[in-house]
Amino acid sequence: MKTLLSLTLVKNSLAKIGIHIRKQLFVVLAFTLLAGCSLNLVTGRKQLSLVPESELQLMAVSQYNTFLSEHKVLKSSNSSDAAMVDRVGARISNAITNYYISKGQQSVIDGYTWEFNTIEDEAVNAWCMPGGKVVVYTGLLPVAQNETALAIVVGHEIAHAVAKHGSERMSQGMMQQLGGMALEVALSQEPQATQSLFLQSYAIGSQVGAMLPWSRQQETEADQYGLIFAAMAGYNPQEAIPFWERMSNAGGASPPEFLSTHPSSQTRIRKLRQFMPEAMKYYNKTK
Repeated sequence: MKTLLSLTLVKNSLAKIGIHIRKQLFVVLAFTLLAGCSLNLVTGRKQLSLVPESELQLMAVSQYNTFLSEHKVLKSSNSSDAAMVDRVGARISNAITNYYISKGQQSVIDGYTWEFNTIEDEAVNAWCMPGGKVVVYTGLLPVAQNETALAIVVGHEIAHAVAKHGSERMSQGMMQQLGGMALEVALSQEPQATQSLFLQSYAIGSQVGAMLPWSRQQETEADQYGLIFAAMAGYNPQEAIPFWERMSNAGGASPPEFLSTHPSSQTRIRKLRQFMPEAMKYYNKTK
């Protein structure tokens, strides 16, 4: 009887300890969320940021160089497509740099060393890593049809970077996997884990829970600020509407993977029309 009583006491004690540990973990997690939130100077909203931008930029340099070494890169000296990408990239990156310097918010682009490369690939795609590392696929250009539409896409992808969406996505991935030393391991003890999280932050992540809604929000922000960035560089933002209509129709029943986490075409067009008056103000200043 005493043995049974002792076992019961031990069981109850362990249960209490378990509850206590869970409470402690909850407190730690809540503190991490609060401490990890920062105000984004581009979008004006608070976002989760558990990874320093400087760390992401270092990882981006390595991943970018690896990617380029594995693909055929076109040069502007012998490719009109690459020359157009370089021209668009230079205009938009210069406009963004000058704008944030004039606003006293140079920290938005701290550490940026802009690079624009065109690769020969049929995929309808483009992306920008942290630090301004941009790639445009030749498969995108027939859908873009003109330089202004290309500027809309490049502005959209750069907006992802300067709004630190990559950092936000990676931080969300960390929170999904958080347990024990997972965060510290990902950041310092396991380079492979860090690389994996980095790659996940630029791919389609979890399709359930908090990831998908955040992704939708990031895409809408990239549309809004991408319009502004293109307009700052002297490209007419009104080209965005026919371009995204062409994009949504590309591939027929199977649209490009580029659109996999984007808002529906109807939602996008409606929001683009809402964002257009503000973007046109920037465009009109360049005339």
